[in-house]
Amino acid sequence: MADSRDKASDQMKLWQQARSSQKPEPLTTGSGIPIGDKLNLQTAGPRGPLLVQDVVFTDEMAHFDRERIPERVVHAKGAGAFGYFEVTHDISRYCKAKVFEHVGKVTPVAARFSTVAGESGSADTVRDPRGFAVKFYTDEGNWDLTGNNTPVFFIRDAMLFPSFVHTQKRNPQTHMKDPDMVWDFFSLRPESLHQVSFLFSDRGLPDGFRHMNGYGSHTFKLVNAAGEPVYCKFHFKTDQGIKNMPIEEADRLVATNPDYAIGDLFNNIANGNFPSWTFYIQVMTFEQAENFRFNPFDLTKVWPHREYPLIPVGKMVLNRNPLNYFAEVEQIAFDPSNMPPGIEASPDKMLQGRLFSYPDTHRHRLGANYLHIPVNCPYRARVANYQRDGPMCFTDNHAGAPNYYPNSFSAPDTQPHFTETSFKVSPDVARYNSHDEDNVTQVRAFFTQVLNEEERRRLCQNMASSLKGAQLFIQKRMVENLKAVHPDYANGVQNFLNKYNAEAQKNATHVYSRPEVSAVAAASKM
Repeated sequence: MADSRDKASDQMKLWQQARSSQKPEPLTTGSGIPIGDKLNLQTAGPRGPLLVQDVVFTDEMAHFDRERIPERVVHAKGAGAFGYFEVTHDISRYCKAKVFEHVGKVTPVAARFSTVAGESGSADTVRDPRGFAVKFYTDEGNWDLTGNNTPVFFIRDAMLFPSFVHTQKRNPQTHMKDPDMVWDFFSLRPESLHQVSFLFSDRGLPDGFRHMNGYGSHTFKLVNAAGEPVYCKFHFKTDQGIKNMPIEEADRLVATNPDYAIGDLFNNIANGNFPSWTFYIQVMTFEQAENFRFNPFDLTKVWPHREYPLIPVGKMVLNRNPLNYFAEVEQIAFDPSNMPPGIEASPDKMLQGRLFSYPDTHRHRLGANYLHIPVNCPYRARVANYQRDGPMCFTDNHAGAPNYYPNSFSAPDTQPHFTETSFKVSPDVARYNSHDEDNVTQVRAFFTQVLNEEERRRLCQNMASSLKGAQLFIQKRMVENLKAVHPDYANGVQNFLNKYNAEAQKNATHVYSRPEVSAVAAASKM
């Protein structure tokens, strides 16, 4: 039986076999000092007490007390892997970034896939968007493409992001997941309809991480060697094919194998079945963006592929598992503001907010020098700046180089040809309300044109199964939002709600009709 175990289950055995010809290394403290006894405290006599001079114990315990770092606020549960990105098509007419320098160019990458709302110990087969983040270790510094397995998002204004995340977490008093919080927010913000429809469709339960697409989601800007910019969107299409999980199987795995997706990725890479994704871009000129029928920087919408077709760029292959999960997956930090020359931000409001929030989070979670950690280090580029000191500085701290700029001592200097492209800004500065910027047209297309009849039925059932936990007035408001999309969408959800609500009412009536419950209720009124 033990011989049939998978690579993840046999990790310790395989590690030992790889070192079968080696003698065990001498055990040491964190300072490298050899240890003679790691089983017994140093005490005054066999019954104690402990001596303060037992530095073997204090070295072990002091580190143990500090070995947990703050959990990610979102995307806490995830899996990581490493591999490469290879350019297969020339896009130099659009972008000067060295990662796309020529056909055949290979760049090392790290990828992390995750659920969004759950804690680190939660199941990875729950209905939730999946994070899809890729770190390209390019010749000009790291490029972090941080997205999801959906091309859209719940909101379009970063001001709402903390509130949105709070609704997906736990009630501040009960410390339980709360359908009222979730559906109150969704029903009050109808721009969420597109992403909510994706989430409760079959794609809300991908079969592991290998069988899902990835999207940069935001609109970005590409700049070529002549300084000519275009807007773009990034797409990863799975070469394994889209594969989703029946809800019954997902629910079973929550109880029996909550780490299913992590194990599936690890074992396939360990067995040499390396997953891959084909990388594409969509391109829109500035003139097209100016005259487009909706805001092209709206994260709740997609660019139609008929008008802006996918342009192939390259292929990403993941062929190495992490050597250590904490070092290479838990500590990896993705930052959308990491963009090498040739890739820039667009006016996308959500992207603009993330440019600050992500690196700020990393400095809190990992420390001011988180970029010194090997998995985050831009090791294919030489870092030369005026940042100094801070906790956990792992480098020579730029030795004796000046720590101020400008200076007269041949220290690092700017290169004008790396200056970002300029763009005109003329509108008045204000807090513009984007609540109602056509929240239904693309959702209607998704419901009527992308999904077949059976998929539409499952979408309605899945949504109602979650929505039934919210109060009736929230249910009604959500159904009213769906009416604006399509009457069949609203009716389908309402019909399932009627069924679920009737069952809940029947169960409640049955409970309160029991003699012992009736007696308690009567006593409470006395």
